[in-house]
Amino acid sequence: MVAGDLLSRAQAGDGEAFRVLTEPHLRELQVHCYRMLGSLQDAEDALQDTLLAAWQGIGRFEGRASLRTWLYRIATNRCLNARRSASRRPAKEWDVPNVEPPEPTRLGEVVWLEPFPDALVDGATDAPLGPQARYEQTEAISLAFIAALQVLPPRQIAVLVLRDVLGFHAHEVADMLDSTVESVKSALKRARASLQRHQLTTADRQPPPARDSPAEVAIVAKFVRAWESADLDALVALLTDDVFMSMPPMPFEYEGRDVVARFCASLFRAGRRFDLTPTRANGQPAFGAYLRTPTGISHGVGLYVLGLTGDRICAMTRFEKSVLPWFGLPRSLPSP
Repeated sequence: MVAGDLLSRAQAGDGEAFRVLTEPHLRELQVHCYRMLGSLQDAEDALQDTLLAAWQGIGRFEGRASLRTWLYRIATNRCLNARRSASRRPAKEWDVPNVEPPEPTRLGEVVWLEPFPDALVDGATDAPLGPQARYEQTEAISLAFIAALQVLPPRQIAVLVLRDVLGFHAHEVADMLDSTVESVKSALKRARASLQRHQLTTADRQPPPARDSPAEVAIVAKFVRAWESADLDALVALLTDDVFMSMPPMPFEYEGRDVVARFCASLFRAGRRFDLTPTRANGQPAFGAYLRTPTGISHGVGLYVLGLTGDRICAMTRFEKSVLPWFGLPRSLPSP
């Protein structure tokens, strides 16, 4: 059935026609909400709010913009409302038994950050980009990029994502935000400057190896061997001088090889030994971490996501065990 017929049926209250119209855009809209909010759970809530608002408003859709652009308008404004009104998830206290971590380099702001499974990214980044897009889609889903976005004011996030990630024209963005082209251009200039300041330390890094390339496979294998055997020297040899480690929702952040090494040593000294199960998050190698026990069962304790540059690890992000099911990972597994 042609789109015009589907639209007419949807506007007449046909729920199945509405589903067929909107379904091709759901995955990319979910990624958009995630970029805006930094949280998979919040993104899912915003997506459901978007669909409800679209269903309630489809009768007023006049076709002056494409249906996709109209849906982005709704999703963006639902995310802005969420950023303005919601109390973000609070930071958590250190809760790793028998481990005394070193003093953190600093306490992070973006404690609500959550990982995004690659299984949800696949297909979403194939959506057509406008001519104004400045970022590769793989870069624009990376944890470092998502975290950097979160420190911007909400309106600046919206403008930068719509213009530089998705490539919408300035007049389209102005229409989505009920603003002016001049206001959009001003917000974009400020957002780019803020993002550039935040990313200065990574500007001269080598790009990460391609997904599943021999280079990526090699460094991932070295990391797994080092972590599972608690080989601190082998692990440290994989790290860049400025490696960055964070662990939302705990605010502890560590920057630099020496302090990250001390943190890892505190884990290993406590006798904690792990089995790692590979997965992928935000286009990056990731691992479910399972703590070995004398019972022969390894219990899931978290998810690690690696940031790579060349043949080294430049970032490690630890998330709580509650995210493991998002990646199809079990809560426990038999020890090998």
